[in-house]
Amino acid sequence: MDWGTLMNQTWLSPVVRDTEVTRAARRKSSHKKVAFPLAQDDTPGTSTTPARPLLRQTPGSLLKQTFTPRSALRNPDVSAILGTGSRTPRFVNTPCTKGSLSMNLDDSDWTNSLYPSPLSGLVDTSFTEDVSMSALMLKEDDPGEAASLSLFPEFLQSYLRHASTAVFDLLEDYEALCQDKVSMLQKMVLRSAPGQQKSSKTVSITWLLQQEMVTWRLITSLYRYNTLIHIDVHSTAYELSEKAVMEQFFQKDSMVRQSQLVVDWLESIAKDEIGDFSDNIEYYAKSVYWENTLHTLKLRRNQSSGGFSRPLVTELDPDAPIRQKRPLADLDREDDSRLLKNLFNLIRAGMTDEAQRLCKRCGQAWRAATLEGWKLYHDPNINGGGELQSVEGNPHRSVWKVCCWRMAEEEQFNKYERAIYAALSGNLKQLLPVCESWEDTVWAYFRVMVDTLVEQEICSSGLGSEELEELPRKFLETNWTLEKVFEELQATESKKVLDATEEHYHVIQKFVILEDLDGLLEEFSDWLGRSTALPAHLLRFMSHLVLFYRSLGMQLKEEVCVDVLKAYISLLVKEKQVDLIAFYVSHLPADMAVPQYAQFLEEVTETEQRKHCLELATQAGLDVAAITKTVVETIRERDTNEFAHHDLTPALDTATTVEDQQKIDVIDWLVFDPAQRAEALKQSNAIMRKFLASKKHDAAKMVFTKVPEDSMREIYHQWEEQGMDTPLPAEEENAIREHLCIRAYLEAHEAFNEWFKHMNCPPVKPTAPAQAKFTEKVAYEMKEAEYKMEYENWQGRLGALTEDVKERIYNVLLFVDGGWMVDVREDAEEDSERAHQMTLLRRLCLPMMSFLLLTVLQRTERHQESLRLADIIASDQHRLYEVFSKEELHKFLQKMRESSLLLLDKGLDPLGYEIQP
Repeated sequence: MDWGTLMNQTWLSPVVRDTEVTRAARRKSSHKKVAFPLAQDDTPGTSTTPARPLLRQTPGSLLKQTFTPRSALRNPDVSAILGTGSRTPRFVNTPCTKGSLSMNLDDSDWTNSLYPSPLSGLVDTSFTEDVSMSALMLKEDDPGEAASLSLFPEFLQSYLRHASTAVFDLLEDYEALCQDKVSMLQKMVLRSAPGQQKSSKTVSITWLLQQEMVTWRLITSLYRYNTLIHIDVHSTAYELSEKAVMEQFFQKDSMVRQSQLVVDWLESIAKDEIGDFSDNIEYYAKSVYWENTLHTLKLRRNQSSGGFSRPLVTELDPDAPIRQKRPLADLDREDDSRLLKNLFNLIRAGMTDEAQRLCKRCGQAWRAATLEGWKLYHDPNINGGGELQSVEGNPHRSVWKVCCWRMAEEEQFNKYERAIYAALSGNLKQLLPVCESWEDTVWAYFRVMVDTLVEQEICSSGLGSEELEELPRKFLETNWTLEKVFEELQATESKKVLDATEEHYHVIQKFVILEDLDGLLEEFSDWLGRSTALPAHLLRFMSHLVLFYRSLGMQLKEEVCVDVLKAYISLLVKEKQVDLIAFYVSHLPADMAVPQYAQFLEEVTETEQRKHCLELATQAGLDVAAITKTVVETIRERDTNEFAHHDLTPALDTATTVEDQQKIDVIDWLVFDPAQRAEALKQSNAIMRKFLASKKHDAAKMVFTKVPEDSMREIYHQWEEQGMDTPLPAEEENAIREHLCIRAYLEAHEAFNEWFKHMNCPPVKPTAPAQAKFTEKVAYEMKEAEYKMEYENWQGRLGALTEDVKERIYNVLLFVDGGWMVDVREDAEEDSERAHQMTLLRRLCLPMMSFLLLTVLQRTERHQESLRLADIIASDQHRLYEVFSKEELHKFLQKMRESSLLLLDKGLDPLGYEIQP
């Protein structure tokens, strides 16, 4: 790569600078208003660049001479790193004062001072947008939070929209999403009443999203650059110059590259805060400087000296106030103070070109010249060649740097003037006093570190000059590292900066800069373990940061990543972000994803919503069958009550509780997919076993009706579609048989209930009136005839119901192929709990069915048939006697005795046969 061509800039060399400065000083400020007008010889190449110029082959931070010290309006480095050729990212002008972003969100009253002058950051919006925003603010108790909730689905859509290889486009999209939301929230703050609680919450969220936005910018910068850097050191000794040494140094030293990227990033944040600087000029920007002092001196010269008691400078060269130790006019001193503060802010934002143009516009072209001496010297003609090229940089840079250092140390100068030259010369001690925020302080350290490292490299290459020896030895000998910067930060005397180091996003930014992912994840784990809930947007950021690092194939602490995702999933469940949950669950390990999504589905009750959730799970690649099975089993197993032996009376069924209804409805999860019909049968059988044991027959019936009627046919059909010629698996076949057993039992119980109801509702025989008149007798006879007809009908229906219930109960008692609730296939996988429950159900239900049948037969005076029941129970073929307890057998024999006595009363033998003479 031709570094010389890419590094070439259009700055004028120091040799011709004087003419340019003189010409600029004479110009009048009558031009059309722009940010800062170009001087006559200024070229478009030095004008203010967009926030993000397009990235070429190599990031801009190495393609400039902005290293000793840093000054970055021309192609701001972080913008070059973050930009791509495929899109034009958007920046928001964040209209807050410098330093406001470092205030502690948790325990300081910073929200009222975050936006002292927010109008400069706004852009025009449509009437529709205004109306929508106003409506939102009227409806919501917390409009900022409500408006920011859209970031949750937007982040997921962005993730899905970008391929796994386009991770940096994805990060840019994240930043743009945050930026758009910040812009909207700032407008909402403007429209709310001052001090309103709604506004305070919105400001808090805005601050969080601003921090998230710049954090994505930092991550994009660092990781994109690491993927693009190419080491290509090929310069020979005779080609070396300060610029060439710097180029090679940045290619071979990763720490200085990383540090410069951090400087660029911090300057981009400051540039966002400055906004449209031309709308915020608070001083008289005219081509003649110190015009009030000049006017006063003219008045004194033209008038008598009386009345002018205050001494002023008598000369107006730049050094006059210091040399004469006399002040300027008050208005000029105020203008100078504001100018110097804004110049420092421009340099802090990497906008040195704008700072120089501002100086020229204010008639201080000499000051603009002092801001230009940092450029590294390079003479492309030293190797000969046909065409003469311009010399770059400052051949006397060392002298200039020593002068800047001394100016920074001079206490007579304004603190911002000292800070300007401290930043240019690497004087950290004089730079820190004006750094009010965490961002400012970190910028100061990293800028000085880059400056020092470059100077050390130039000196070690043999190009250092004797003048640099006048700088303090500590400056040239400091052993800077990334870790040392943050150690120094922890030792700062500024409580405001120290508090800011504990803020969540600043901690994240620190570990991102240090590339210490283990340390970052340890912090995540610590935050998640605290009792205080993390902000929702911070959890979203943490989750997507984990997904980003995973996409790069980086080694992470998996257990912490899982905890972060689980915490975010819990938040989404709480916020009812139903459409998002499945995606994040799919990024958990398989053994965790199934129970996690199942836990969420437990609270979903509406049928259509359940279908939708399963569709989302399918799209996310989750094991839907395992999830639905887990949902059912989890709810089913909440009932820890053991099977209880119910009494033998045909009492009313136990009422269905809310918990029972939940168990009933859970079967719906298994019937959406026909492929799960076998599982639906197994799980419904398990639930009904519990209900039958508790005499909750109505609940069992409701479960039974949940299973589609064609389930058994569907199971056989699916088996045949698989091309299987063998019988069904034993588990499925046994489940089908159990389902039929329960069906027979429920039908028998329903038949008995109908019989019992009919039996106890016979027609009422009319009572004959005493001493009735003729008409009353006629009416009675008609009622009696009607009664006889109704009784005959009742008797006929009773007989039919008796036959029906008798048949259905015998279907249970004499269930084919081994008996009721007995598996036919013994080669199934052993399920001891199921086998135990089925054995208990036989002991609970079969005796009860027998007693119900006895009740039917005895109440209908079919005593001989009731005695035959004893033969069936005692039969070795069916072995029903084995399911009776001693008490039940005793009671059964007592019932037999009653029937026999009744038969004897009718003149029959105890078994109901006629007695032979």
